Amino acid sequence: MKTIKVNRLSKGEKMLYSIGLFSIIATLFIQVFCGASIGNLNLSVEKLRGDIKIEEKKIESLNMKVSELTSFDNVKGVVKDMGLAYNNDNIIVIDE
Repeated sequence: MKTIKVNRLSKGEKMLYSIGLFSIIATLFIQVFCGASIGNLNLSVEKLRGDIKIEEKKIESLNMKVSELTSFDNVKGVVKDMGLAYNNDNIIVIDE
């Protein structure tokens, strides 16, 4: 009769294989979790950029309205409609 020699893993080898398998699984889990988090952050950043562009357009529109309302011709027309006289000597220009 022949004796069959069975190579069994020692406790240290089992522990090393277990740690290796756990490390691989943990790495995959972390990559998936971090990838999803980064994707959500990218979506949030793009949404905020869109909101900023909308607000910049609103500000630009309001600045144009202010420029229109403070133009010399408009002020002169409002003064004339109110029955007031335009006096150039009372205008003070302040330079920044």
